[in-house]
Amino acid sequence: MAKPRHLSMILVPDGGRETRTYGISYRRLRALAALGLVASVLLSAMAGSWWYFAARAIRVDQLEARLAVMEADRGRVEQLAEELEALEEQYSRIRALFGAENNPVASDLWLPPSALARSRRAGPAPAPGDNRPTSWPLTERGFVTQALMEGEGEHAGVDIAVPSDAYVRAAGPGTVVDVGEDRVYGRFALLDHGDGFRSLYAHASAMFVERDQVVRRNEVIALTGSTGRSTAPHLHFEILRNGEPMDPLTLVHQP
Repeated sequence: MAKPRHLSMILVPDGGRETRTYGISYRRLRALAALGLVASVLLSAMAGSWWYFAARAIRVDQLEARLAVMEADRGRVEQLAEELEALEEQYSRIRALFGAENNPVASDLWLPPSALARSRRAGPAPAPGDNRPTSWPLTERGFVTQALMEGEGEHAGVDIAVPSDAYVRAAGPGTVVDVGEDRVYGRFALLDHGDGFRSLYAHASAMFVERDQVVRRNEVIALTGSTGRSTAPHLHFEILRNGEPMDPLTLVHQP
């Protein structure tokens, strides 16, 4: 029977002592190599797992730090909300000085309700009655610089010269159906008063209303300005009936 092939190792010590010979079969050598490979794979897996868990631990620390920051921010937001509510209450008391709460006709200048008050009500429909836009849309008399023009060079409303940041009032009770900024009209608001009547207020410097908001007659909705296609501060005021422009001065009396 042939002897299995093996690998021999001869050790020759210093000093002339006799040599020693060790033999290992190729089969055992392959087994040891396989064991070494398995051990290397296991060590690599253990090292990879350690790095994975170390990275996860760092991530947990980062998340905890972000959570602490968010908790601090939430505390500041709650504090700001309390301060805002206090300011809203003060504003409500100022409105009461104008008689806006108990006597709607005590003042020609009806201040808009506070944001807190708007958030506490569901926005009722305008009260029954004459909702036509018949009130002058400013707290100042102003000066009509351009009237309604039809045909060539059509001008669908009236332009009222007035200083910047004068109060713009709703000419009648209604609902804000559009508000925004236009290349021609600048900042504008469009109110629907029912019965086919709508009113438009344009070139404002600031708007105080938002879409779907219910407003009442003489409520301040904006400040005058010169935004859009405008050369000087003024209010562009339109009244439409069933989509067709009509002369506002046939409904509205200039003070």
